Amino acid sequence: MPTAPAVQEIAAPPRPRRGLRRLGFALAILAALFVLAVLGGGLYLRSRMQASLAQLDGSRALPGLSAPVTVERDALGVPTIRGANRVDVARATGFLHAQERFFQMDLLRRRASGELAEILGAPLLKLDIGDRVHRFRAVAEAVYHHASPANRALLDAYTEGVNAGLAALGSPPFEYALLRTRPVPWRPEDSVLVVEAMYLDLQAAGITRESNLGLMHDTLPPALYAFLVPKGTEWDAPILGGPLPAPPLPGPEVVDLRRQPAKAAALAPAPVREASWEKTEEARWKAEAALAPGSNNWAVAGSHTADGHALLANDMHLGLRIPNTWYRASLVWPAESGGGEHRMTGVTLPGTPAVVAGSNGHVAWGFTNSYGDWMDLIVLETDPAHPGFYRAPDGFRPFEHASEVIRVHGGKPRTLDVLSTIWGPVVDRDHLGRPRALAWTAHHEEAVNLDLLGLEQARTIEEAMAAAHRSGPPAQNFMVADESGRIGWTIIGRIPRRVGFDGELPTSWADGSRRWDGWVAPEEVPKIVDPPSGRLWTANNRTVDGDPLRLLGDSGYDLGARARQIRDDLMALDKATPRDLLAIQLDDRALFLARWRELLLKVLTPEAVAGHPRRAELRRLVETTWNGHAAVGSAAYRIVRAYRFALSNQLFGALTAATVAADPSFEYDLAQSEGPLWRLVTERPPHLLSPKFHTWDEQLLAAVDATIGRLAQQGSDLGQRTWGEVNRVTIRHPMSAGVPGLSRFVDMPPRALPGDSKMPRVQGAGFGASERLVVSPGREEQGFFEMPAGQSGNPLSPHYGDSNPAWAKGEPRPFLPGPAVNRLTLTPR
Repeated sequence: MPTAPAVQEIAAPPRPRRGLRRLGFALAILAALFVLAVLGGGLYLRSRMQASLAQLDGSRALPGLSAPVTVERDALGVPTIRGANRVDVARATGFLHAQERFFQMDLLRRRASGELAEILGAPLLKLDIGDRVHRFRAVAEAVYHHASPANRALLDAYTEGVNAGLAALGSPPFEYALLRTRPVPWRPEDSVLVVEAMYLDLQAAGITRESNLGLMHDTLPPALYAFLVPKGTEWDAPILGGPLPAPPLPGPEVVDLRRQPAKAAALAPAPVREASWEKTEEARWKAEAALAPGSNNWAVAGSHTADGHALLANDMHLGLRIPNTWYRASLVWPAESGGGEHRMTGVTLPGTPAVVAGSNGHVAWGFTNSYGDWMDLIVLETDPAHPGFYRAPDGFRPFEHASEVIRVHGGKPRTLDVLSTIWGPVVDRDHLGRPRALAWTAHHEEAVNLDLLGLEQARTIEEAMAAAHRSGPPAQNFMVADESGRIGWTIIGRIPRRVGFDGELPTSWADGSRRWDGWVAPEEVPKIVDPPSGRLWTANNRTVDGDPLRLLGDSGYDLGARARQIRDDLMALDKATPRDLLAIQLDDRALFLARWRELLLKVLTPEAVAGHPRRAELRRLVETTWNGHAAVGSAAYRIVRAYRFALSNQLFGALTAATVAADPSFEYDLAQSEGPLWRLVTERPPHLLSPKFHTWDEQLLAAVDATIGRLAQQGSDLGQRTWGEVNRVTIRHPMSAGVPGLSRFVDMPPRALPGDSKMPRVQGAGFGASERLVVSPGREEQGFFEMPAGQSGNPLSPHYGDSNPAWAKGEPRPFLPGPAVNRLTLTPR
């Protein structure tokens, strides 16, 4: 029987199902490893957060103290720091700031010094380059070197307290773990850099504004420039003076759009802008907020309050972030003579030992950004025959050079050659390519100091104003009330004395006829004390006129609508209470847009809505659902606001076409633009009507249709396009956008809130009241306080966001710290 041939066994290819099973198994392992990595990373980060929590109870040695300091925190974590002297209290304040806010302090000093890229990497390099030009670290070192012995002692003690507080944490703040870096110890001059950071936040936008004005002045006919850049409007509500006259409307001999169709083409927004209009609306509001740090403050004399004692209110509007700009505290130490004690209560700025706004029991004070003119762009005259030189009054001078090394986390260092002149650093080139230098009070050590500490000893209006005029913060409206029932206003900070020009436009200083000639003397600084009305108010508006206004200048005063509403609210109160003043802070009535609503209803005539159901629906909403407030649920408010924006975008686009041609990045967004805009839509000059339209009615209706179309991009039901849909306040941690999944742990929950920019309750998506306070000096226990985020910068702390709900609802909390919940004793080593 023949033998069967040997069979060679060949492995069969794996079955598809088995291959998929193996692939699935491998993916499952990878997914599990990823989950474990995420969980492990999360647990590690949480452990770092836990270790970096501030010490709230017990005792801790703090080297340098002359005697023990007690720190009692209330239910919101607000500390009362009680020490044997002011230096010990400053040391303890530094300890607390470092324990709860060190990363915030670090970002502030790095922003001013142009050192953010060192820990945050290359994306911050451009910002660092722009800031490093100012060489603020050199200014800060000079300020510290020349500070008074008393101020240096406080800065030294504060600095030692900061570094001790940082070292006492079980781990550096969690942000450093995410950044894979370690914090750099605090130095005394870093506290001065924190002041410089506020200069950048509050005044740096003036550079862009002056540059834009120079561009418009060079590209537009004089009459058109004057019309578009009015000094004020009928909304003005200064403390001293009244509305300024409006410039005449330019005639057809100046500009005639009917005969210049090419320029009129700018009336039609580009398709991309049309497609993203709602984003543009939100972006414009955010940009407006970022460029206009604001605030409200006012004071009511005792003659017009319910109990006969003066009241002061302050809500400082800034970018909203977590942790909050301010850190609340009450500082207590014995009086030098006569027994008793000093008690300072209010908000401190982490990085500095001073109470910025609050009350010392005798006087209370607050601030708003003043928008006087504290800087000038200087057009430099150069000559190809003198390369590397610029013309000065004494002839050609060489540019000074300073080499600045910018370190970049994860990248190579960048060396920057900073050019300077006798007037200030070279910051840019204009549209004609001419280099420009910047003269700015922030560059001068005599205009930057911590003499705000002098307010701690003030007992009267006059003493407070004298201290204010010695101080060196960014120049602000300084509102003050004292325990005798008196009130006053002045400008705090240094004011440059201009010679030969008004500071509105960039200009050459080469021949010496235009210059700064030192500082305005304290006795010359405008001030108003005990006005006959018994009320004072500021809201970033023009506060004075005449010679005082010429002395202060104009760097973009806000439209007077907000100030006028506050003024009228105050005048309606004969016997004011703290709750009355809080109600004004929360006033979200849309008085500014009321006339725009009436205009829109007049445009939507029966003939205009016939056969147009969407127009009819829009009219119905505006006519029947308008409640006169910037309310979360109001579609009518959003519609009217959007209509005004659409018209503004169209009309000013044509009038500034020549400016845009010279610089495509130019945007016309001046605060006083309401004046020319309202005149255009009410006077309707034929020569300023786009040739696209036969009549102004047609133009105004086209803006209605554009508004409908753009709102409908968010959804077809116009009734659902409420103000709250876009005015959703998101208070974010600086790192949440850059770390996936971090936002849900470190950001405040988004909230739709009422309010807007042209009313006392200023509220935008990322901008609003960084605090609200109402206080009567000597009766602080009757005062109120609100803050959008908590005391701590650590997300695991119970005081990370516990102040947010009351702030969002406008529910007052006591101005003074409450009963002690935690007690920490800091002892000398």
